[in-house]
Amino acid sequence: MNSITHQMARFALGLQYKDIPAGAVREAKRFLLDSAGCALAAVPYEDMQAAHRYVVGLGGTPEATVIGSGHRTNVANAALMNALLIRALDYNDIYWEQDPSHPSDIIPAALAAGEAAHRDGREALVGILIAYELEMRWCLAATPGIREVGWHHASLTQFVSPFVAARILGLSEDQTVAAAGISASSHFTLGGVVAGHLTNMKNTADPMATEAGVRAALLAREGYTGPVEVIEGKEGLIEVLSNVEWSTDTLLDGLPVVSEVEPGEKFLITTCSYKAFPTEALTHQPITAVLNLCCAHGITAETIAEVHVRTTTRGADILSDPSKYRPTTKETADHSLPYCIAAAVVDGNVLPSSFEEEKLRDPRIWATLPKIKVVADPEIDGLFPAVKRAIVRITTTGGEVYEEQVDHAKGSPENPMSDDDIVAKFRANAAAVLTPERQRQVIEATWALEDFADIGDYMRLLIADR
Repeated sequence: MNSITHQMARFALGLQYKDIPAGAVREAKRFLLDSAGCALAAVPYEDMQAAHRYVVGLGGTPEATVIGSGHRTNVANAALMNALLIRALDYNDIYWEQDPSHPSDIIPAALAAGEAAHRDGREALVGILIAYELEMRWCLAATPGIREVGWHHASLTQFVSPFVAARILGLSEDQTVAAAGISASSHFTLGGVVAGHLTNMKNTADPMATEAGVRAALLAREGYTGPVEVIEGKEGLIEVLSNVEWSTDTLLDGLPVVSEVEPGEKFLITTCSYKAFPTEALTHQPITAVLNLCCAHGITAETIAEVHVRTTTRGADILSDPSKYRPTTKETADHSLPYCIAAAVVDGNVLPSSFEEEKLRDPRIWATLPKIKVVADPEIDGLFPAVKRAIVRITTTGGEVYEEQVDHAKGSPENPMSDDDIVAKFRANAAAVLTPERQRQVIEATWALEDFADIGDYMRLLIADR
């Protein structure tokens, strides 16, 4: 057959490390290091400790390693826990075109499956590249994106994670198609997990879709079957989610199979963005503008009369509704544009510590929140998603008015983070659980991942040593 999932399976199973351009391989390593740092930073957090207790309680064959604790469990449990850690602080990557996504949420599917199957570093990198290529294509495939009609991007991840796990676990083409059918017919996620008052599910939905793909691959390996035309068939994705326009050409055309790869081209991973702040993606441009203005003009929280932010309708609606002016949890605060701006004004930056319990009660932040006004700008909507512009105007108590426009956040391809930036972010994130010497080992190991004969040796470097 030649269903869409068959064609995706042939890409996932046929991709060879030697045919991948060096730039794409380098980007996979950079995203791996960035993701490992995000995971390590999240290890001490209360919600991650609760999730860890849950995973430990499940038991499971000790075949894959949990980042931080070093606990060993089965492939699916390890993939879930490590994806939760990567996603927990909302500090990992972001790709947002028609739909948003965090492709690094799927990296644990490659790592856990690779460790269990004793794959080498090159295979792990291939798995990462498959995750990014397919996830990012799904973000381009629907107009408008499914997020615009009420679905969360985990609904896309369920179509990607089974291909990553299937490749690493060595499934056949038919088994891989079955895995895609099992996963993609089981894990649609409502957009409500990121609307209004937010809970732990904000950062859990996508890791669960990664876990679903791994479990689907494991079932398919045992002979379990799933719908073959889950995308284009009767009551499949395209028919059921008919309030968007789907482009199957976007999903399939030019997939970088061996015969088509040209160095430096074709792989979408080189267009994915990093996060300079541990916050929702549309807060980054306003945060950058505020920090620039405060630094350039010596503005402090006490000298501000008003911060006026012009952004997308999405930013004004989802990120600035009334609950976002009264955040009581990390999950709501890091998706609150007013809170993020207030924290930037008060502390001169936005860091993981900006969302700790004590900081959420900071009287200077609470005094600043009412000074922030967020409005939707139709002209900015017209530029989205190609340009995610924000225009910030600060009026001081002395009557001075300063304005700045930011179109591209730090970490985007248009405003990239250097290798030194990525390393600095990793060290800052890992410092709580890794000694400087272990940090150095992880950095060097990541840059040389292709030299690892068994990816399990790399995973053992991500166990806390302090």
